[in-house]
Amino acid sequence: MRSTTRTLALAFAGLLLAACGHKDKNAPLAFVPADTPYVVANLDVLDDDTRAALLAQADAQLPAELAQLHAAADEMAAKDPDSANLLRAFAKELDGKNIESFAQNAGLDLKGYSALYGLGLAPVLRFQLSDANAFDAFVGRLEAAYGKKLDVASVGKQSYRRHVSAATGTELILAVVGKQAVAAILPADASQPLLRQALGLDRPAKNLQDDGRLEKLAKAKGYQKWAVGELDLARALPLAASGKDPLFGALFKARAQAESAKTGEPVANQLQIPASCQADATRIASRVPELSFGYTRLEAKHQDMRWDVALASDITQAFNGLTVELPGLGATQPSSPFEFFLGLPVAQLRTFWSAQADAVVANPFTCPALADLNDGFAKLGPSMQKAAIPPFGDLLGVGLSLDSFTPGNGSAMPQFTGRLVLGTSNPAGLLAMGQMMTPALAQLKLASDGKPVALPPTLANMFGQPAWLAMGPKSLGLGIGAGEDARLADALKAPAGNAGQMLRMHLSGQMYLDWINLMQQKADTLTAAAAALAKDESGAQDQADKAAGDARSKAQFDAMRAQAARIQDMDAEARVDSQGLVITSETTLK
Repeated sequence: MRSTTRTLALAFAGLLLAACGHKDKNAPLAFVPADTPYVVANLDVLDDDTRAALLAQADAQLPAELAQLHAAADEMAAKDPDSANLLRAFAKELDGKNIESFAQNAGLDLKGYSALYGLGLAPVLRFQLSDANAFDAFVGRLEAAYGKKLDVASVGKQSYRRHVSAATGTELILAVVGKQAVAAILPADASQPLLRQALGLDRPAKNLQDDGRLEKLAKAKGYQKWAVGELDLARALPLAASGKDPLFGALFKARAQAESAKTGEPVANQLQIPASCQADATRIASRVPELSFGYTRLEAKHQDMRWDVALASDITQAFNGLTVELPGLGATQPSSPFEFFLGLPVAQLRTFWSAQADAVVANPFTCPALADLNDGFAKLGPSMQKAAIPPFGDLLGVGLSLDSFTPGNGSAMPQFTGRLVLGTSNPAGLLAMGQMMTPALAQLKLASDGKPVALPPTLANMFGQPAWLAMGPKSLGLGIGAGEDARLADALKAPAGNAGQMLRMHLSGQMYLDWINLMQQKADTLTAAAAALAKDESGAQDQADKAAGDARSKAQFDAMRAQAARIQDMDAEARVDSQGLVITSETTLK
């Protein structure tokens, strides 16, 4: 028996060793320190269908991303023209391509592994290559568009290219290390140990691949392995507040030098960070210690994601078992193209925030940079006492549903039909207050049976269409538009929130498209008005800059419109469970 047990134990140990042996010691995660404050990585290779779905989404967003890159370059041009030109050169590489063709031209392996992570706060991106020569050619094209060669440096036998930004005190490094591309933003005077670790010449004492932190996180939260991200605020905030992180220190010093040039304040004075700041940052991080996210479903027609915000236990205990009695918050099937329901249980919120304010007043933050936070909490306590006054103190939540939405032409107001529902523990009191403020409402007689009553013509004319009010046991609703009386009656009977549920949203692709058109109309109207005012005062350069800005704005709206045209529906929900806030989204594509 003893021999059999020993044999089984040896066999099991052999299996474990074999499993460990299959780990790729040169996988991107093998270079990530186990205590990194942030990381985004794929734990598994995408299958062809999933990759195609993800690329289609990225391609739809690419024009808008390009417009933002150009806008960012224009914004930094005055302070850091070299970096602005490099950013424009990168945008040029993306322009006119889809993500797959860009990756092929740059030698990036879309069927491989990648990781974005922090060495301290310094970001490092490692991406497996399909063709190292193609990546070198990509850097060559980048230099050509930039207008000059990047600096070449080396650590031991490993060479790398670098671009230094004097304005920020940082450097961008690019290198091919083995079969991987490495890009990192480091202090301009980065130490040899930091450079070596960024390039992967020195390995961390403990790495994230062996630690298994991301795998455990994905399993616990239900994230698929295609993309998992984590921001460890318990590590990141104290690290930044200590002033000891090399990248933060470089950025902080560059900012101090710029401020000194303006005001004469000595740089050394500005760089003094009291020890209390790190302690206060640790205290803040204990309230929200971690953020994470991942896909829960990724297919050609369905793309679902989940975000988790870890919260301190007293926060979760205050809300995770709370049922908000707002009709419609707990509905599982949407009844309108747009629905937004937000739980606002003022009584519970007031109790919670009053306790937070009392805690800060009793033990204020001592870091000088957080003085405004102390003032804010000092004012919050009295504000929470005022929040108890009816009708606001009786509020449970608010829900808005739109059945139709038509952007108005020119400066005309948009036309809509829909319903507004207020959850309240005292609907009769809210109605009575409304009747006191608006005498025309005084003639309405509402019972708490949910039956709609038509508004008097003097009030309905404000909306330009029929309107109704209805009252439920814990709700008051307004319906606007033909047929909304029947829908309003159903709305007040809709399911209330589930335990911990705080938000529900639904948006159809067509409604999303209508909103984008409205936003562009308003943006064009404002742009035209501004152009008319500045026409006589602006020079040729100002007009050229304006034309470039208008072109970027149009490109962004065009990209948003193209993306919206692919969407059938979008849904989102937020709830508090025993560990924190959980936000989920579901996108159905056409």
